[in-house]
Formats: sequence, C-alpha cells, structure tokens
Amino acid sequence: MTLSHRQTQLLPPLQLAYIGDAVYALRIRLKALETGRGMQHLHRFTTGFVNARAQAKALEAIVDSLTDRELALVKRGRNAHARHPGPRSATTAEYSAATGFEALIGYLYLTGQEERIDTLVELIETRTNAQEAQNA
Repeated sequence: MTLSHRQTQLLPPLQLAYIGDAVYALRIRLKALETGRGMQHLHRFTTGFVNARAQAKALEAIVDSLTDRELALVKRGRNAHARHPGPRSATTAEYSAATGFEALIGYLYLTGQEERIDTLVELIETRTNAQEAQNA
C-alpha cells in the first residue's frame, strides 16, 4: 500500500507512529539477525534500539540530515498526545521525540520511501557507533 503525501496528511500522527514503530522494529530485528547470534542476544539487540529513549537518541542522530518535509512530520508526531502516559523508562520529552521519529518512519514507509528508511537506519547506526566510541 503506497499513499501520496496528501493522503498521509489526512492520517492522525499517532497512526503514522503506530506503523512507523512496527516498520522500525522490523528493520532492527533484521539487523539483529545479521549478527548470527542466539535469541537472547537478538532480544537484547532489538530492545536496545526499539524503545522510547533509544528512538529519541536516533532522532537526535539524524535530525540534521532531515528534509524540511521530514522535520515537519517529526514535529507533527512529536506534538501528538496519546491518551496514556509514556513509559516509565523514558521522560516525557524522550517519549514525544520517539513518537515524532516513529511518525516519520511511518510516513516514509506509507509513501514508498523504503530506501530513505534504510539510509536513515544506516546513518543512525553509524552515528550511534561513533558516539559510543567517543564516549568509551
């Protein structure tokens, strides 16, 4: 299913985030499989990337590489409010940033921009690894 930009504008941002969360989780799970390790490692690897705090950091890592349209989508998602409180493991700001990130991924997926998703995931991985190396 591929939608136009206009069609995605009609979707509530939390619906874009809902799809984006699933798409991002699948991308990370596929990356985890590439490690060739056991289930415990796969789970730890995936949960290290697919949580509100990690997604907020992922957004921070790529924000300077986003187009104006992508930034607008992030802001739209970030400003959406779920009816329930965020997870206890993240701040409200991290949860909002993660929702913006998920909305962006959802938009890119629904508009058929899977190469862009792959590019952003690679950029996140590269910049995250560089940041971890710098902190070590």
